[in-house]
Amino acid sequence: MRKAGLAVAAIGLLLAASGCVKIGSEPPARLLSIASASQVAAGVAASSASESALFIDVPNVPKSLATPRVAVRENSTSFAYVKDALWVDTPAKQFQSLLSETVRARSNVLVLDPGQYLARAGYILNGDLVEFGVDAVRQQAVVTFDATMFSPDGLTVTRQRFTASAPLSRIDAESVAPAISEAANEVAIAVADWVAGRT
Repeated sequence: MRKAGLAVAAIGLLLAASGCVKIGSEPPARLLSIASASQVAAGVAASSASESALFIDVPNVPKSLATPRVAVRENSTSFAYVKDALWVDTPAKQFQSLLSETVRARSNVLVLDPGQYLARAGYILNGDLVEFGVDAVRQQAVVTFDATMFSPDGLTVTRQRFTASAPLSRIDAESVAPAISEAANEVAIAVADWVAGRT
């Protein structure tokens, strides 16, 4: 009986303690994402010779964007982040997905994910996502992408900068994602048209 009583007491203490234990941090007020304005219709197939396929890499980003937090450039030398808001995925991966969808929707180019193939025989698009956030001074969402295209034989490299902005009435968790998404789509459309002229 004494052992049974001690076991019951121990379980009671564990249950009481579990009410005080806090695992992880508080969830953010909002999880944000961008959405592609150019959608591939269901049932649309694409095929090509391997050397004509396009591989779109995850872009490189500065440390200010290597985070799920939404970057706000306060001035030329400092950043802050939007309160109570996180991206559902990193800016680099979200932009890669948006760019892939946009290129597929606006051209006949076969777009492949580099992570799914060991060998890449076609065109390669990569680059640097320089800005993907808010410029507080200009009260705008800004997206800037330095695109680099490699030909299948690796002998030709072309590089071009694309940038777009969208106005913001407020810098808060509710307002920033739609504006950044608008700017990102404008950049993705320009890159897609640029790619189509080189493949």
